[in-house]
Amino acid sequence: MQYDRQAFATAPDGTRLFYGVRGPRPDVLESGSSGPTWILSDGIGCDGFAWRYLQPHLAERHRVVHWHYRAHGRSGLPVDSARIDIAAHARDLLAVMDAAGIESAILAGHSMGTQVSLEAYRLAPDRVRGLALLCGSYGKITTTFHGSDVLKTVLPSIIDVVEKNQGLARAVWGRIPPTLAFRFAQLAREVDALAIREEDFRFYMEHVASMEPGIFFAMLRLAGEHTAEDVLERIHVPALVVAAERDTFTPYALAQHMADVIPGAEFFLLRGASHAAPVEQPVAVEVRIAKWLADRFANVASSQRQAG
Repeated sequence: MQYDRQAFATAPDGTRLFYGVRGPRPDVLESGSSGPTWILSDGIGCDGFAWRYLQPHLAERHRVVHWHYRAHGRSGLPVDSARIDIAAHARDLLAVMDAAGIESAILAGHSMGTQVSLEAYRLAPDRVRGLALLCGSYGKITTTFHGSDVLKTVLPSIIDVVEKNQGLARAVWGRIPPTLAFRFAQLAREVDALAIREEDFRFYMEHVASMEPGIFFAMLRLAGEHTAEDVLERIHVPALVVAAERDTFTPYALAQHMADVIPGAEFFLLRGASHAAPVEQPVAVEVRIAKWLADRFANVASSQRQAG
């Protein structure tokens, strides 16, 4: 990920949060010659994996802010170790907006970032101009992995083993060869073997390996307990829901339901794509988002130019 400016925000509990900004200068944005600001929120364990191609594309006409969750990338470990749930991430997102001087923005989330974006809407709907939700669900993600609740069932045992063997778990966690993981993901059809590049997958594996495994699994458990389903029918901003036909992490039926419940939401299904759809089919994602922006935000930009 490349940025024009990098900085840190302070979370409500004092945790240090990294964010980077890319795109037009504030004076260009204020002139109405560019589009609304975007905030990009990752999936768990990611520090830009899903946005590798979309971020520079959006930054041609928008100010784009990408940030790292607590315990991810360049952000610090949580000051309060108990605050690693979705609500904490949503409050962190708003703290990043405050630090970057952003009053309102389009919130884009990939995977767990969908839950974070929806929770941020719950907390501060007046600060959300739109929602772009990619390959994600409104919640309870551990009950729908591969179409069953097996992940929710085994996760407590995994967490228990990791906590009792922290040194060994950390050693194994950080030494899985990216190439081996990539081949396994291809064989298991977790990614589109024909579309995704190994370089992109390695980028993801490096991010995951840099996390503490105990925090990763605890965060996953909390994401599995969270739901924002009650928020969906109360959303009154433009929403685009992008799903992948072969997504085994968040099956596209969940995304379809989300789009059906959100008033006026648009739904787009990427055929043949997996959970990594934004890096497998970046052009298709870019084109669909461009259409959504033109249809739902063009009048706003036009009125801004006329007012100026």
